[in-house]
Amino acid sequence: MAGLLLAAGEGARLGTPKALVKFGGERLVDRGVRLLEEGGCHPVVVVLGAATVQLRGAVTVRNPDWRTGMGSSLRAGLAALPLEATAVVVALVDQPLVRAGAVRALAASGAGLAVATYGGRRANPVLIAREHFAGVAELAVGDVGARAFMKAHPGLVTEVACDEHGDPADIDTPQDLELLEGR
Repeated sequence: MAGLLLAAGEGARLGTPKALVKFGGERLVDRGVRLLEEGGCHPVVVVLGAATVQLRGAVTVRNPDWRTGMGSSLRAGLAALPLEATAVVVALVDQPLVRAGAVRALAASGAGLAVATYGGRRANPVLIAREHFAGVAELAVGDVGARAFMKAHPGLVTEVACDEHGDPADIDTPQDLELLEGR
């Protein structure tokens, strides 16, 4: 099971690329790589765009189309996964309160398409089996990632309760960062 961290955005409302933001003394991109590694993912692929980041223990992929939204980053990341990766867990760089237990819970579900839920609401991370890579990539456009594929194929989706494995709150603004750091 590979890990895929989407970290290409410029963080326009935040004023800096989210990958570079420090949370608890650690860059969000490093925190995201650690989340996936501790969750059992190998390799971990990080899709970058607005920022160039040096990382240890992760494969970096540049998305030249990062300005078009998350969909292009998801497509670039899926295309960069090694052939031996039978599944991938996709996480977002701006959700620092999600813990590795969520990644492990998705893997333990045995599902080919699984989404973490918190309080009954779907969020990230998501697990996608290789058999769905092409379909997910085809529908990942603009700021839509795997959600369009899951909506088109509801019978394939397994929801995995991850309430005990963190919080999917994201950082979009300086106020969000301040609020989450206070937790």
